[in-house]
Parts: sequence; structure tokens; C-alpha cells
Amino acid sequence: FSEEEKLMAVKKYLSNEGSFKRIGDSIGADEGDVRSWVQRFQYHGNEAFKNPYARYSVKDKLDVLTYMKEQGTSIRETAAIFNIKSRRTLKRWQTLYENGGIDALKPKGKRRPSMKKIKNKQENPTTQSIDALQAELEYLRAENAYFKKVEVLSSENISTREKAEVVHELRKQFDLKLLLLVSNLARSTYYYWVNASSNRIDKYGDTKNLIQDIFHHHKGRYGYRRITLELRRQGYVLNHKTVRRLMKELGLKCLVRVKKYRSYKGNVGETAPNVLQRDFQATQPNQKWVTDVTEFHLFGKKLYLSPILDLFNGEIISYHIESKPIYPLVGKMLDQALKCLKQGEKVILHSDQGWHYRMSKYKKSLQQNNIIQSMSRKGNCLDNAVIENFFGLLKSELLYLQQFKDMDHFERELKEYIHYYNNTRIKEKLKGMSPVEYRTHANYVA
Repeated sequence: FSEEEKLMAVKKYLSNEGSFKRIGDSIGADEGDVRSWVQRFQYHGNEAFKNPYARYSVKDKLDVLTYMKEQGTSIRETAAIFNIKSRRTLKRWQTLYENGGIDALKPKGKRRPSMKKIKNKQENPTTQSIDALQAELEYLRAENAYFKKVEVLSSENISTREKAEVVHELRKQFDLKLLLLVSNLARSTYYYWVNASSNRIDKYGDTKNLIQDIFHHHKGRYGYRRITLELRRQGYVLNHKTVRRLMKELGLKCLVRVKKYRSYKGNVGETAPNVLQRDFQATQPNQKWVTDVTEFHLFGKKLYLSPILDLFNGEIISYHIESKPIYPLVGKMLDQALKCLKQGEKVILHSDQGWHYRMSKYKKSLQQNNIIQSMSRKGNCLDNAVIENFFGLLKSELLYLQQFKDMDHFERELKEYIHYYNNTRIKEKLKGMSPVEYRTHANYVA
């Protein structure tokens, strides 16, 4: 039957002009053939009958049979999906494979092979199945690449559109027919979504612009989790996996953190016991403080920062900057912090065993203001992990992210960053609030 006759029969059936049998009888066709034509048309449209003759390799045959076995489709439906002209062809492949394995799927030559070829074939029988093994390997590679792409999608139930997008992305690496088999996607469905997507407005277009604005406003300091929180603060509720995928598409990635300067210089004075004992949880402000010193080395000069961090909300309550690691670096910082204490408040101030914190002047100032001194064990940075974490953020989000004209410029940016850290930079563990916002909220609730 010609292409026109088949299309006419299909359109009659779809227009409810008769059953498979009645339409088949009217043109002298078998009922099963009409049924197959309709199924092929449903999967491939007008393209279903364009190629009256096709040659199939061993790989093609094996792919079709594997699909039919794994998906549990019937011979007629499988033939329709792969646009095989006759379901009898597929039935013959199935019989050959069941009786003779992969070698039986090879096309038979028209001429009698030479004795030399027969001898080589007998001497090296492993070559008989190389094509099939290569086909299976290529299938597994395509399957692995497809499911790796699928894993990064946010939703658990992958839509047909998302399948088509993944297949389209992998087309340069694998054969389209193989990808459609792996994704269980009809060719006509794939082309429908590809053509539709070229004219479709990106539903995340506005969100992507907002993500870029947030990322650059915070100078690349925010990763996908913090950007997710910021989006929610602005009324955009998105899954963090979706934000991560969109950031990946935009090429946005937060920087890594680095290690800190250590100020230990040996035995200078008496140490204090470790009262804090790595209990970094505080139920109210001015209950537990931590402090340390970090060093910046730029333009052949050095700058030292000494802050105090409140463990209640991670806020930097006081700090001082010096060009040398002298005692006023710590002493002036402590004087500022004392102004934050209210009458009767008793706070633990934890540090490492640096020489500043073992000086009698420093210890006396703590005792006079009812502050309990606590020190880390020698050489154990984990005892003061919170302040070291702050230094890591500071250096990765400021020092290694920006360019500075001179040391004065850096010092101005450093002060600006601390203000930004306290008042603007949100934290997941603070319910999406900045340290100052969290403290204000806690005081209001109390």
C-alpha cells in the first residue's frame, strides 16, 4: 500500500468512519495492518510512512528487542514506537534472537563466503559478537550520562519536557535513537518539545536576573543556600536544588575559604582553663564571647584584626585594627566590648593561648568586669572553631574576592565588610536573618 492509502485509512479511523476491520476490508488490507498504521501515525505523525524501506544494523535490532523486553511492550506497539514497517519483521527478529542469539541477527550475505573467511571466523570466534558488545557498551554509556543529567533536576517525577531537554543536551555525544530508547521518549514527542521550547519564554527568566543581582550585590559571597533564603525574604519560594541548578546555568559559584593567622608565641604568662568546652550554643546575648587575632598581608605591609564574636547570634560586637600585633590591638577591643555589658551580666570570654590573652593587664581587666576567662588547649584550633570560621569567611569573601588600591583602601573595605556581616549578611541557622536582625527580633520576643 502506498503512503497516501495508509494515511487515508488512518484518517478514516481517527474520524470514526469505521473500525479497523471495516476500513481494512474497504481497501483490501488486514485488520492488524490498519491497527499498526494507526499506532505508527500516533507516534510519528505524517513521517510514519515516509521511509518504505529501511536497513537495520545488529545494534538497531538489539536495541529494539532490549526495549521491548525491559518495557514490556507488545510487538505491535514496539514496531509502532520505532516506526518499523511491519510487525512481522520484529517477530522474526525475536525468533532469530531466541534461537541463535546475537549472531543470528546479522544479515545473511548473498554470496557464499570464501574458505579463508570461514577459517578466520573459526579461528577467532570472539569477533562474532564485537558489534553487539559495542552496541551494549554505547547503550550503557548513554544511559549513565542521561541519568546523571536527570539527577540534578529539582523534581522527583521528571516531566516529558525535562526529558526532552536532557536528550537534546546529550545529542552531540550520543545517537538520538539511543537517547530516545534510554529516556523512553517517542521521537515525535521529542521534536514537539524541542520546537516548542525554541518559542517558549523561560519561566525562570526573572528569577535568574534576581539571582544574579543578589550574587553580585553580595560580591560573590553567597552560595545557593543563602541565595535561596534571600529569595524567600523577597517573596520568591524556590527549592534550593532549583536555585543551585539555575546558578550552575548562570556560571555563578561561591568562593572557598582559607586558613587564618596564628598568634601563639610561646609561654608568656599563665593560661586559663577551657571553660567553654566547645559548647558554642548561647541562649541569650552577652552569655558567651569568643575572640582571636588574624593577619592580612598586602602591598608588603601587614594589618591585624582583633574582634569579639557573640555566640548567641554570631555578631561582631567589637573589634580593633592595628598595623602591629601589639597589646592595644586586644586591649582597645576589650574596652569597646565592655560597653555592651549591662549591670549584672556575666559572660565567658574564650580565646586561644596567644600572648595577648595571658598578659596580667588583660586578665585584670576581665576580673574587674566579672568576665570569666576561658582558653583553648594548646595547638587545638577546634576549641575556638567559631571565630576561625568567621576569619575564613572574611578572607574568602573580602581579601581574595576584591582588588585593593593600597592598605588604606583595604582597611576601609574591612570595616565596611564587618558592618555588612553584622547588618546585611543573612544566615540559615538564624532563620534567614542577619546577626543584628536576629538579636533585635529576640529582644522583641522577650
